Amino acid sequence: MSERGAGPRLSDRQRLSWLRLIRAQNVGPASFRDLINRFGSAETALEILPELMISGGARKMVRIPFVAEAEAELGAATRAGARFVGIGEADYPALLKNMDHPPPLLAVKGEGAVFRLPAIAIVGARNASLAGIKMARVLAADLGRDGYGIVSGLARGIDTAAHQGSLPTGTIGVLAGGLDLPYPPENAGLCDEIAERGGAIVSEMPFGWQPRAQDFPRRNRLVAGMALGLVVVEAAQRSGSLISARLAGEMGRLVFAVPGSPLDPRASGANGLLKDGATLVTEAADVSAAIAPLAGARTPRTAPLEEPHDFSAMPPPGENDRARVVEALGPTPVAVDDIIRHTGLHAAQVSMVLLELDLAGRLERHAGGNVSVVFGGS
Repeated sequence: MSERGAGPRLSDRQRLSWLRLIRAQNVGPASFRDLINRFGSAETALEILPELMISGGARKMVRIPFVAEAEAELGAATRAGARFVGIGEADYPALLKNMDHPPPLLAVKGEGAVFRLPAIAIVGARNASLAGIKMARVLAADLGRDGYGIVSGLARGIDTAAHQGSLPTGTIGVLAGGLDLPYPPENAGLCDEIAERGGAIVSEMPFGWQPRAQDFPRRNRLVAGMALGLVVVEAAQRSGSLISARLAGEMGRLVFAVPGSPLDPRASGANGLLKDGATLVTEAADVSAAIAPLAGARTPRTAPLEEPHDFSAMPPPGENDRARVVEALGPTPVAVDDIIRHTGLHAAQVSMVLLELDLAGRLERHAGGNVSVVFGGS
């Protein structure tokens, strides 16, 4: 595999500004996109950020990383043999950029060519049975030989087996913490081997970030988002693997499950998925037969970021406009289009108010573009 793809690239200055912006408190993938679209560059957005947070009702000013801090993180990436890849660049995973709110920057260690393989995710129990581990390894190896990249979350058990099975053909490991802090620690050697043998390790979290419980669902979202389909080998009820399967379904990915003994609690989640309509898997051909038509379809080319609303067509929102949008919001998620219809405001004005609320820590974004208000935000 060749290491880098040809295509548009961020300049060093842009990459530094993008990193500062996405690391600023209350700036997530959605607000990052809106800021770039509204102000044209991360550099300009960083200058206007404090004013927007005040307009959104922030009770205290959040911290924006200094240039030296972003430079230090870029240096840490270089020392680790990694790099930051921006959405729209050639080495950014193609499927990932088409999901809701993709991370604008990914830390990547390894080869970008693996992202151009049609990908299948394989996930499952950490305390997997020997039969489950063998199944995951065989599935990954066979699907790899069929030309698929294998994505998983580098956890113990099924994830580890999936990565090991696909080492010769291309595998992608997604971390919940910083790229320099593999979790679990015993998989540090596996991470190095993946990167050295044509695969890649990725993370959206800062270098030095110790993964917390809430970071694993974010990791699962990336695992599901990178793949055309997701296979659950073993999973107990209410496990992280079932979260991955739900996320995959919400993104329109195919969901597969390997059946297990009704007497084994590690199989109850996978068996439940089968009852709910997941495709039954006993061999790699079951997966490849369903995925093949999708793998042949071209992934739509997208610009690095969406076209912005025409803010010049309408005056900026005033205090009364902000009050109308806030009044329309509650703890129950609602569609942005419904807010626009209810308030009678221009889409650009509503978008601006929602961005201000988001930056002030007063807005929560949900699947499908819905939003809700956060009471007691920062």
